[in-house]
Order: sequence, then C-alpha cells, then structure tokens
Amino acid sequence: MASAVAHRYARALVDIVMSSGSPLKPEDAVKQLRDVDALVQESPELRTALLTPAIQNSRKRAVMAKLLERTGASPLIRNFIYVVIDHRRIGVIGEIREAFELQLDERLGFVRAEVSSAAPLNEPLSAGLEAELSKLTGKRMRLRFDVDPELLGGVVARIGSTVYDGSIRGELRQLARKMAAQAVE
Repeated sequence: MASAVAHRYARALVDIVMSSGSPLKPEDAVKQLRDVDALVQESPELRTALLTPAIQNSRKRAVMAKLLERTGASPLIRNFIYVVIDHRRIGVIGEIREAFELQLDERLGFVRAEVSSAAPLNEPLSAGLEAELSKLTGKRMRLRFDVDPELLGGVVARIGSTVYDGSIRGELRQLARKMAAQAVE
C-alpha cells in the first residue's frame, strides 16, 4: 500500500502525463518509471548513495542523469526523478511507481484484477478470461496473473473485494452445498 506522499507524487506525474500537451504516452511513462524503480531497487550501492544525506543532491542528480540517459528516459521522467531526489523521496520510488500505475489505470478507465490459476495460462485463455471479466463488469480490465499451486485446476479472479471462483475446488464446494440443500428438503 502506497503512502500519502507516494500518492501525491504519483498524482502530480499522472496529471502531467495525461495533460493534452504531454510529449510522453502513458504506457511509455509506466515503462520508464518501472526502469527507474528497477535501477534503484537492484543496486544496493546506488540506493544507499541516493538515500545518504551526506551526498549532495547535485551529485545524486548527476549519477541518475547518466543512468537515465542509458535507459532512454524522457526529459519529463528525468525531471520528475530530479524532483523526487531533491525532496529526498527516492526511498519511496517503488511506492510512487505503484501509485502512479494505479492512478493512471483509473484515469484510463481500467479495473485491476488478480487472477490465480493452477498453471500458467496461455495467450488465448488469458485473452478470453480478460474478455469475459470485461463483459461481466462492463469495464476494461488490467489482469495480473499468478500461479497458485494450491489450486487443483480452473481460475480464481479477484476484482477489488469481489471474488469469482471458477476453480475445481470452488466447483466442488458449490456441488457439496447443492447436495446438502437437497438432502435437507
């Protein structure tokens, strides 16, 4: 869960990226922000240097400028990262990225769903599931897939607090309820 600070930075970036004059497409902004997050998270030395108050912000910016140049980050993302560094918020870049993606999805009209299956789903199955969930909810979906070895088969989809259980275990539970209800009658 992202902090209030992360949400404020994310909202500011979403406002800029979604503005009519933005030179950056939303999907490119997501990719570039993910790249920055990965840079910071994967290098303990870089992370420590960026978090150390003893190192001047100008030096931190210079290091990040070289790294961001290599990744092909746009000037907009580079400037955003400089602001984050200047305000000593680089430690929450992962939260900012997460909040940014969430807020961007909301503005673009997407709903997120977590889908668990017993085995990885191939492209036709995942596309079909996305289409069915879109039809069911009446909204565009952004699915995140996960393999759950506890499932015997089928899928379980979570959209917010609603769970759609299409797993074999779920089907067996439903069958047991029906049989118990018939036994009572």
